[in-house]
Amino acid sequence: MASVVKNVLKGIREKGLVSFARELREEGFLNCLSDGNLLQTKIHNIGATLVGVDKVGNKYYEKLGETQYGRHRWVEYASKDRYNASQVPPEWHGWLHFITDHTGDELLMLKPKRYGLDHKENFSGEGDEYIYHSKGHTLNPGQRDWTRYQSWQPTKTQ
Repeated sequence: MASVVKNVLKGIREKGLVSFARELREEGFLNCLSDGNLLQTKIHNIGATLVGVDKVGNKYYEKLGETQYGRHRWVEYASKDRYNASQVPPEWHGWLHFITDHTGDELLMLKPKRYGLDHKENFSGEGDEYIYHSKGHTLNPGQRDWTRYQSWQPTKTQ
């Protein structure tokens, strides 16, 4: 939390209060009031470097320095109402998961144009009835009956 405050104050000092407030509005911080995940992503974006934007509109960020390794690359999805990992094209997937240090834009320049199909989002998961929930999840229609479980009771000895 301290780093968030520090980055906010740094941004205000560098850009001025009016410019900083305008940038907050343009970046969609007002939409964060109804979505906690988006708010967390937007807070995490403060002080980060925008690495690139894909053809769908997803924004890819990197924050080196005071961030834990493995958590310093992330995506802000263009579709704010429904997050889906299949919205990330394969060229950016490799960068996000540290398979390569080449960004998606660099890989697109290296990729031969005659191979492969254009990436499409997986639409089979649309609708709550198609979303996978594990057997213990509360939204699973065939939820397991956990009432059979009985905790161990020690026997009393006299």
